[in-house]
This record gives sequence, C-alpha cells and structure tokens, in this order.
Amino acid sequence: MADFTSIAILIPAYNPDEKLTFLVEGLIKENFKHILIINDGSKMECERIFDSVSSFKECEIVNHAVNLGKGRALKTGFNYLLNTYKELTKLVTVDADGQHSIKDIKRVAQKLANTHDSLVLGVRNFSAENIPFRSRFGNKVTEKVFRFASGVHVSDTQTGLRGISYSFLKKLMNVKGERFEYEMNMLLECKANNISIEEVEIETIYLEENKSSHFNPIADSIKIYSVFFKYISSSLLSFGLDILFFSILLVLLQGILPTYYIIGATIGARVLSSLFNYMVNRNLVFHSKSKNTLVKYYTLSVCQMCISALGVYLLYLLIGQGEVAIKIAVDTFLFIISFYIQREWVFKKVRKNDGLITNE
Repeated sequence: MADFTSIAILIPAYNPDEKLTFLVEGLIKENFKHILIINDGSKMECERIFDSVSSFKECEIVNHAVNLGKGRALKTGFNYLLNTYKELTKLVTVDADGQHSIKDIKRVAQKLANTHDSLVLGVRNFSAENIPFRSRFGNKVTEKVFRFASGVHVSDTQTGLRGISYSFLKKLMNVKGERFEYEMNMLLECKANNISIEEVEIETIYLEENKSSHFNPIADSIKIYSVFFKYISSSLLSFGLDILFFSILLVLLQGILPTYYIIGATIGARVLSSLFNYMVNRNLVFHSKSKNTLVKYYTLSVCQMCISALGVYLLYLLIGQGEVAIKIAVDTFLFIISFYIQREWVFKKVRKNDGLITNE
C-alpha cells in the first residue's frame, strides 16, 4: 500500500449527502491519515453527515457559520493545515459530491508525491458522449477562453481534484476569489510564479445528472471570466476612442497636412487613446503601481502606432480609398498581438521571495 501519510486531503463541503461518508471511508482504507473537511455553512439537515465522518480519528471538521463559497473554504483549509500540520508537505483537494473516485485521488496523490512544486490537476475528458451538455459546453468554452486570455493551456480549468505543495499555500491564500472563480485564479497564480501544471486524466463521473454540483454556469462563469472581461472591455473602449479620435483628426488635419494627414491622425489618436487605456489597465485591470509598466507600455504603444500608421498608409496607397475601414482592419489585427504582448511582458506579474506581487 502506498504511503500517503505526508499528504493531507482537503474537502470543501456544502450541503453534502452520504457520498461524503463513502468518500472518507474509502480514503481511510487507502492510508490517508489527515482528512480535513470544511463545512461551508451547510444546512442543519447535513449535521448527521458531518457527525458521521467526524467519528473517524483521521478526519477533522472546520465549520463556517454561513456559506462563504468554495474559494473561501479552500483558503480556510489551507490556513488550518499550515498552522496545525506543519510536518506535512503536500495536500490534495477533493470535491465532496462523489465525482472523484478513490482510484483517481490516489493517482493524483502519487503524481504529486513525485513532483517538486508543480500543481497536479486531475482532468476529465469532456469529449465523451455521456457528459452532460452543460458541463461539456461550459468546460470547453472556459478552456478556450482561458488559454487565449492567459496563455495557460489546461484541459480542465474547473476540476476540483488538485495536488498542491505546502510551499505554495501561503501565496494561494492571498489570491482573490471567494467562490468558484478562485480555482481559475489559482491557475493564473501558477503562471505568475512560474509553477508548472501537470495533468492526470481521471474518470468523468456525473451522478444524477450532476445535480449535486453547486456551480452556476451563468453566475459563476461571469465571475470566472471577470478578469478577462475587464481587460478586453478596457481595450475595446480604447479601440473605440482611437477610431473616434482618428476620424475627427482626419477632418482637422486633411487641409493642414494634405500628404501626411493619415499618419498625423493615427499618431494623435493613438496618443490620446493609449493614455486612457494605460490608466484604466493600471488602476482597474491589473492594479499595478510599478513605474516600469509605463515605460514598457509606451514602448509597445509607439511600436504599435508606427506599424499601424505605416500599415494604413501603405494599404491606402494600394487601395486608394476607405481610410477608416483600413484603420479598423489593421488595428484589429494589432489589438490581438498587443493583447499577448501586454499579458506576457508589460503587465506580467511576478512575486518576490516575500510573497508580494510586483511587475517585471
């Protein structure tokens, strides 16, 4: 039998049923000695379930007086384990609804035991026909959006079966998010800390059409995507202002600079719109105070402006009309390229050894 005595099991639970009892019993049989359950403000009818599992010496319960969300429950568990079981080195988070088999929990734990600081994810295969449409569609969309917006390729962004090293827990306790969006933010934190993500394919289990899941596909998806929506909204607003300023400056400069009015309008529009974009990104999207981002941002903006001006100018010479339409086409392409550069260079977050977030 494998030795899992140095690995804790953390189970956030909200209104669990008998499947939680079966889960705990199975874990104990596989030699897991430290099982922590966070009762996240469950209803009174669930007290018998918690009383049942608390009778096992390997299992402890920590209670929230009210429902605070899965993210907060995980942070509560991290804090408790760090303070109570300092001799442990790793932990595995498991959902309470029976969607993770004991076999797969063991496989994630074994993978975790053989890694240094990697985050180990138990990932489901959503291509199978027996997957509920809500889960199949939601996870596929989330995977694509998350990869595009963050640059992190993860097969199952919403899996609750995760292996985590103790050395990463203090940083994870400072990550924003109180509910399901916290698990997404955890993946972003791995990227910020250059922590690799490893995957173990697991069985996809949906009991009773996944009725026990507390994931709201609309409300929780909005929270999950909020960081991306803010960034894209900021860019789109700036893009709209850029086109507006460009259109106005075309009229104003055409008589003054008949030969170079397109270049002049492009430069003027980009200066005004980029100032707006930088202020919004710094204060509302990335919450950055580093002065280095200003230099990087305007280095990127100048390069983007020059490419935009040259591209619009050359295409106009080729086509001979439709300056605004050409501008929209050129800047749409540059918008996508700029997104990646800002994410990977301008506002790329790193952490110093003291755990404080900074910008490179």
